[in-house]
Order: sequence, then C-alpha cells, then structure tokens
Amino acid sequence: MNTELLQKLAGELEGELHFDTTMRTLYATDASAYREMPLAVAFPKNIADIKKLIAFARRQKTSLIPRTAGTSLAGQVVGNGIVVDVSRTFTQILELNKEEGWVRVQPGVIRDELNFFLKPHGLYFGPETSTANRAMIGGMVGNNSCGSNSVVYRSTREHVLSVKAILSDGSETEFASLSPAEFEAKCQGEGTASDLETRVYQAVKAMLSHPETQTEIRKEFPKKTVERRNTGYAVDLLLETNPFTTGSEDFNFCKLIAGSEGTLAILTEIKLNVVPLPPKEIGLLCVHTNTIDESLRANLVALKHHPSACELMDHYVLECTKANIEQRQNRFFVQGDPGAILVVEIAKHIPAEVQETAAALIADLKAAGLGYHYPLVTGPDTKKVWTLRKAGLGLLSNIPGDAKPVAVIEDTAVDVNDLPDFIQEFNLILKQQDLYCVHYAHAGSGELHLRPIINLKTVEGNRLFRTIAEEIARLVKKYGGSLSGEHGDGRLRGEFIPWMIGEKNYRLLEDIKRTWDPDNIFNPGKIVKTPAMDTNLRYQPGQETPEFDTVFKFRNEQGILRAAELCNGSGDCRKTQLTGGTMCPSYMATRHEKDTTRGRANMLREFLTNSPKANRFDHQEIMDTMDLCLSCKGCKSECPSNVDVAKLKAEFLQHYYDANGISLRTRMVGNYTKAYQLGSVAPGIFNFFATNNLTSNITKKVLSFAPQRPLPTLQKTTLRSWFKKHRQQNNVPAPAKGVVNIFCDEFTDFNDTDIGIKAVLLLEKLGYDVRLPKHYESGRTFLSKGLMRDAKKLAQRNVALLKDAVNADAPLIGIEPSAILTLRDEYLDLVEDEQLSAAKQIAANSWLIDEFIAMERFKGNISPEAFTQEKRHIKLHGHCHQKALSTLVHTQKMLTLPANYSIDIIPSGCCGMAGSFGYEAEHYEVSMQIGELVLFPTVRKTPEDVIIAAPGTSCRHQIKDGTGRKALHTLEVLWDALIK
Repeated sequence: MNTELLQKLAGELEGELHFDTTMRTLYATDASAYREMPLAVAFPKNIADIKKLIAFARRQKTSLIPRTAGTSLAGQVVGNGIVVDVSRTFTQILELNKEEGWVRVQPGVIRDELNFFLKPHGLYFGPETSTANRAMIGGMVGNNSCGSNSVVYRSTREHVLSVKAILSDGSETEFASLSPAEFEAKCQGEGTASDLETRVYQAVKAMLSHPETQTEIRKEFPKKTVERRNTGYAVDLLLETNPFTTGSEDFNFCKLIAGSEGTLAILTEIKLNVVPLPPKEIGLLCVHTNTIDESLRANLVALKHHPSACELMDHYVLECTKANIEQRQNRFFVQGDPGAILVVEIAKHIPAEVQETAAALIADLKAAGLGYHYPLVTGPDTKKVWTLRKAGLGLLSNIPGDAKPVAVIEDTAVDVNDLPDFIQEFNLILKQQDLYCVHYAHAGSGELHLRPIINLKTVEGNRLFRTIAEEIARLVKKYGGSLSGEHGDGRLRGEFIPWMIGEKNYRLLEDIKRTWDPDNIFNPGKIVKTPAMDTNLRYQPGQETPEFDTVFKFRNEQGILRAAELCNGSGDCRKTQLTGGTMCPSYMATRHEKDTTRGRANMLREFLTNSPKANRFDHQEIMDTMDLCLSCKGCKSECPSNVDVAKLKAEFLQHYYDANGISLRTRMVGNYTKAYQLGSVAPGIFNFFATNNLTSNITKKVLSFAPQRPLPTLQKTTLRSWFKKHRQQNNVPAPAKGVVNIFCDEFTDFNDTDIGIKAVLLLEKLGYDVRLPKHYESGRTFLSKGLMRDAKKLAQRNVALLKDAVNADAPLIGIEPSAILTLRDEYLDLVEDEQLSAAKQIAANSWLIDEFIAMERFKGNISPEAFTQEKRHIKLHGHCHQKALSTLVHTQKMLTLPANYSIDIIPSGCCGMAGSFGYEAEHYEVSMQIGELVLFPTVRKTPEDVIIAAPGTSCRHQIKDGTGRKALHTLEVLWDALIK
C-alpha cells in the first residue's frame, strides 16, 4: 500500500499508527508457529480511532486484526492487515456492581489484575489461563479461554453478560441477553444501531429456525458433554436458547462473539459475571503414576470427589523442569521419576475438609490400583506446584536444536470418560509416524495439551505437521470431540472445521461471517476461508540455520540464533509490576512490545535468519529493540525457555560495533576500572572534578550522562591497599573455620571500599582466614556495554589466576552480586574449551557473601549468639542478578542471624539503574519510571527506623537518587549487628 495513505491515516488518529520495519516485525508473530508481516500496527486511543480504522479498512480493502497480549497459539493475531493493539489504551476497569455480581471492563484489562481489583470486594472472575498474569479479557473473550479450573468455572463464554462493540459498518451497539419478544423486536429493526445490526438478527433467526438446520447442528457439532468446545462459531449454543429451544435460557449474541477471534466485531467494553471468592483452604493431591494411561484413569476416580481442578504433567515436562533454574526449587514434591503426575486440587472452607477429601480419594485410588505416591501439598507450597505446571509450555521449547514441541494438535477436547481411550489411539497414531508427544494440562476437562516434537525447518517436518493435524482431526471427530478446547481455531484448525461439523454447518459459519462482515475486514482467514494450515509458517521447509562466529560459545543453545529461537512467544515477559517478578523492567515502564524479551528475541531471530547483509547483526532495528534492555538477567530465570536477552544483547552489540564503531561513552564505561584506577592515585582531585558543578556537568555532557545524576566518587583508599596495610599492621588470630577468598571486584575496590573493609572484618571476627587473591576486574562493565572481546580476555586471565586458589576448602566470596555472579554465569560460555573445566570449578565454589554466611549458619559454623538481641526491621531490595542466578532466601537467612531482626522483601523487580543504564541521558526517564513502579513508593513510605538494604551498588545509588534514603549493603547490616 502507498505509504502516503498510511501517513495520512496516522495524522487523523489521536492514537498511534506505525508502519516501520521494526514495529511490523514485532507484530508478525504470536505464540504460534505462524509468521506474516502486517501492513501496520495501530494503537487506537479511543472509539473514534477504531471507527476511523474501520472506515480506512473498508475504503482501502485491507483488514484489521484485533490484538491484546498476543499469546494466541493458533495464529489468531497473525495477518497481513493492520494490527489493532488495544493492550496499552483500553485498560480501564469501568464499573463494579457488587450487589448484582458484575464488573464492566475494557478489553485490555489483564485477568489477574482484574482479580486483584475484585478481591477486596470478596469477588472473583473465574476462568483462568496459564497466561493469566498477562492475558487480557478481550483476548480471553476472543478465544473463549478457560484453564485449569474450568471444571468449576467453565469457559469465558459462560461469564460474558454483555459487550459493547463496533460493527463492520462503524456503528456502535451493545449485545446482551434478550427475551423472545426483545429478540423479535431486534429482528424488526427496533432498537438496533444500524441496518447491519438488524440483518445480523434476521440472519440468525432465518438460519436457526429451520428444522433441517437444527437437526444437522445437533448431529454434527461436538457432543454436549464436551464442556470445552471452540469449534467454529458457537451456533450450536445459540440454538439451545430461547426462542429456538423452548424453556432454555434467553438468546444472547455474546455466546457467538465469545470464541469468534475478532472476526465479527471489535469490542470496546465487556460486562462480566463475577462470583464469590473461592474457598481459601487449598490442597493439591499430587498423584504419582507410572504411565499416562494410569493417570487418566486416576482422573476419572478423582472427578467423583468434585475437585476444583485436575491437571496433568507427564515425564517430559518433569524432565524439562530439572534443568530450569527457577523451576528446580518447585519440584520438592516429586518422588522418583513418575510417568505422569495428576495434580488434583481440593478447595474447601476448612483444612479438615481438605484432609478428609484427600484421604477418601487416596483410598479410592489405592483400591483401584492407581498411583504409587500421594503427597498432599498445602499452604504457600501450592503455588510452587502450579508454577511448575504452568511453566511447561515454555520449558517444552527449551530443547537444544531445531526440533521442538509444536502446537499443532495440542488443543483437542473430548468427553472426559473418553479421554483414556482417545489418548491411547492418539499415541498410536504418533507412534506410526515415529513421533512421541508431550502430555500436560487439563485432564479434568477432557483435554490434554499434546505436542509432538517436530523440526519445522525440514521438508519432512512440514509434511508431518500437516499429516498429524489431519489424522488427529479425524480421530477427534470419531469421538465427537472438539478440535479446539480453549485455544481457538485461528489459521491452524480453520481448514479442518468442515470435517468437524460437516459441510452444511460450515456454510452456516460462512454465512454468519458474510452477514456480520460483508467487506471481510475483521481478522480474515480465521475460522472460515482459512489458508492452508501449513502456509505462512515461521520456519520454512528446507530452511538452514546459519552459524555465526561469536565471542560467547552458546554451547548449550547450539549457537546464537538457536538461543533466540528458544523464545516461543508465550509472553511471560509482558508481566506488570502488579503481578511481580523482574522480567522485563523496561516493558513494565513503557508497555511497548519492543521492550519485551519476546520482542527482542523475535527481532534478533528475524534478521539473523533473513538479513541480506554480510554482517547480519548490522541492523538499526535490532538496536532499537535492544536499547532499553537493562541486562537485568530476569529473563534468564523467569522466561520458561530461559531466553537470556542480556547475553544476546552483549553479543549483538559487539558485532554491531564492528560495523558502526564504538562511541566514546561506551569505551569510557567499559574501561570504568582503568579510569578509577587512574583516579585512585589522587582521589581527592578526582572527587573534586566529579562533584564540582562546572566540571561534572562538562563530563556529563561529553559522555551524554543525565545531568540529574551525581557521578560516582572514589574512596580515600582502595580495598586492596587497605587490606595490605591491615595485614601488615594487625596480628590476625589463627582462623578456626577455614580460608575464604574475597573477590575484590572493581566497584567494591574503588567506590565501596568501606563495605569491602566491613566484609573482611566481619569474616575475620567470625573466625575465617580472609585472603584477597590476585585477579583482574570481573569484566561486568565490558559485558554490559557489549565489549565482548575485552570481557573474554578478562575471563581467561581470571580463570588462569584463580583456578589454583579457589576450591571447596577455599571458596571465592563476592560482595557485589553482578561481579561475582559473572564467574558463575558468563565466564562458563566465554572461555575456550581447554579452560572450561577450571571455569566450572571456580563457578562451583564462588558465592555471594549472603550465600556463604547462610550456608555456614546451616553447618553450625556461625551462631546467632554472635549478634545483637536488639529488635530491628529490614526492607530488602534484591539485586536482579541475585534473583535470577541465585535466590534471596540466603539473604533472608543471613539477615535473621540476629534473633530479633525481621525482614520484608520489597516486591520491586529491577531498581532501574542497572549499571550505566540509569546514568545515560536518553535512558534516565525510563530508569526513574522503573524505580517509581514499586521501589521508590515503598521506600518513601518506610519509617526512618526501618533499615533499607540492597546488596547492589547500582541499586543503592538509585534508591538514594530517587528517594533520598540511604540503603545499606546486606553485609553492612550484619556487621552493625555483630557483637564486637
């Protein structure tokens, strides 16, 4: 299309319209196997903007693709028209009526955040997806989403009372429940918003009043006992309403709109039924079985006890969680290597009822010879079990190489009593194709998510993609099931709808689409007239994976491109500060897709795969998406696929510099240690120039640093200099508890020397022989700025220097988390093969000081009696790298060595500083926005007598700059509590 037309449209909108390569590439994919470049991406500000977009689409014969979080698994939001993203603008909770039990929301409201709002009122929106912390109500209506608790709450459709919508002619209307008389009045044009709305009512009346049509629908649509059914438009459910079925519930077009995937109208408001909060007492009976079949038969027994959920995890899902940093701790209830675990949720009002129900269920299972281990998980640990189950979707993609679990047949639903036999035949079909499948999810609802491992980059893989889809579609039809249970038809299953409901019924669906959307502008190619399911795939048959000469080895991922391809689009990185976590801090501040882990991985994958340049990294589009990455490492643990964007960004920057040069600021930040080493010769003079308004402002201007930020200053001495004098001047008593090596990182050495001194004195007082081995700086500043070759040299030198000094009897203890954790993380992928064994040894014996002290406390080497009995309360902000690569549990254990110290962890994610990021002028505003999400408000509200603790040097500076409060390093807190 002529870009002048798009530019003109952009000028007419109050919101935004983007048609640059970056934005179009970001929106070319969702969480499915599909990829298609859209014409443009719109962010309408209001209803008027949506009407202008509709008018434009009709004039220019293009299409509109409604989108919220973009986590669809069947390609629902992939297309070549204008993507209409309402996730940033239509986000208001408009009205709550507690007495009548409903809430009115805009489509961009996140499901979990809606429930945060409802909870104080004792209310709850029931349907829950595995993506509930980022899935939005508009998308849930579009897909008719449900989730693990659908045995109680069913699907979204059952909770939609009314919607306000804009039809394809631009008219605004509302669809709600209608009595037979009201329905007939609509058919006569009374109270309709336009002739189009009248025709919509007339058409459905003509269709569903015909006896032959009624018979055909009841014969061919999925069994009524299949609760989860999203096959085509829900005309079977409309048929079961008054006036078509006497004595049934009143007619409501919302039943049709739910599950219509944005193909009939664009929703602007949704009125939802809400229910009382579920029972507070939850128990998860985790039934360990030897086989999938055994677990499915156990499921039938469990359903007799009226659970609130029955969820399945198979052997493959459980194996994946063993290697995931975040999920390993959630496997606490797993015994042995079960073939499957059926998680049965029991929700009651008192604990005794949970125990009684669990005991009765266990007795029935044992009597039936089902299961071998039956742990009942209660309290906070239940969250760990569900986190493990929900992580399955992303973890399954974390398989090295090009073969991945593919979402092609994963959404089949049958009558729950048919499920064991259905799955048995299902697996037989896969075996005939020499495939195996991962089984997980909603056994209690007759649906398992089943993903065969297929390499879509090969011709054979593409053939299997289609073959398996066809064969399973026939099997589902045999059992009277639904090809889609909750994820929708999209472009994946639309081709098979005629098989599932018959040609006559399929023509009804086409008539519905034609009536509602005569110009075919709303999300075409979904549900009806769908392109072949094996077209417009993200990976093409015969596609080669190019190899790149990188500084990081990417050993585990088999190259940088495959490291980016680990992202499957699940959108976990679209979490907000309300749902917690660290990933992704810049997205939490901006709410832009380009600032997600997914957006960055997608952009890198796109150009490394398709770029015509000799240096495929040399693209401004990649730089645009990487720009606001804080290298916080949150994605390395919180992304289910462990996509490490900090690592990808560092490698990308090096190759981008190769083509475009390195800026003065980048060189200066990377060579931070050299600059401060030079300044330490005369720290007074250095500090004068750093703090004097004239000279500091000149420095900031030259380096493009934010004028609002004070520059870091030097201490009067370095830690190494102090330590040398300390050992010369003091008779250190013979240690009773062994040797510890302090990692003298560049930040502690020059800027936080007093903290380093306290660390040495603390460890000596506690009875350790403290040493400062010879080594170079950590290389963290080089890594953060993408100066990879410099970082590699340092890693190799440090491994050579430390390999003989560091072992289990003489561990390496770090004060600054980002520095010491570099040895546990990046070093292992920077060194050459001949140094890998030594690097692993160092990594295995390198600890944060918090970790070391917590472990020594556990061994009995450090006693609470050494510390004050005074009462103090601490608010802790954890370092991002510590949360990603370790845990704050050790810090809690360390800070509660004083018997009367208590601690609260601030749920703050990233502080927003992230090394030099917060100093850089163009990033300052975002840096402070991130701080304002949770951290700054919490610190401001904290009484002065409460200690603010933060182990990261950048975090402490950010807290000082943003709130005026001084935060202490965690070891400073412990030093102050030590009885001297």
